[in-house]
Amino acid sequence: MQRAPLKHCKECGTAVVYRVPDDGDTKPRAVCPACHTIHYENPLNVVGTVPYWGDQVLLCKRNIEPRYGKWTLPAGFMELNETTAEGAARETVEEAGAQFELQGLFSLLNVARVGQVHLFYRARLTSDQFAPGTETIEARLFREDEIPWDEIAFRTVKETLDCYFADRRSGHYGIHTLDIT
Repeated sequence: MQRAPLKHCKECGTAVVYRVPDDGDTKPRAVCPACHTIHYENPLNVVGTVPYWGDQVLLCKRNIEPRYGKWTLPAGFMELNETTAEGAARETVEEAGAQFELQGLFSLLNVARVGQVHLFYRARLTSDQFAPGTETIEARLFREDEIPWDEIAFRTVKETLDCYFADRRSGHYGIHTLDIT
């Protein structure tokens, strides 16, 4: 599922054409034939956390599409003027109403086919009380053997959880980079 191509110039509104620009670029870009603006279309960043409480992780049941009613880690699209860590923290508060200490980057997953990069941070919960926001039906802690694996919303979440529990068993947390095809 690719994003729809850009149709009109964001500067002047003229219909764009896709061609290799005359500036030495090598990829076809949306170029405005009227004002000559070159529009670069770049991947979107999805940021979130792996919130944990002892041997449990916090999952949120989605109250929105896509994947309504499926479980996910608290995450969403990064906003302008925020860092990846700030976005991950914001999403965790918005979706789960969780209190936590943000830790290091845990996973980076490239999802090139949809033009996204997903980044998850570890987050040590400081309370087991949650106040889910409007995008979440329920926020709940799960041990590894309790996770509804067939009800996980996204492959990036499943892969991140697999890495988290493997690292937890080993007693050492690394940074995991995966390509989702």
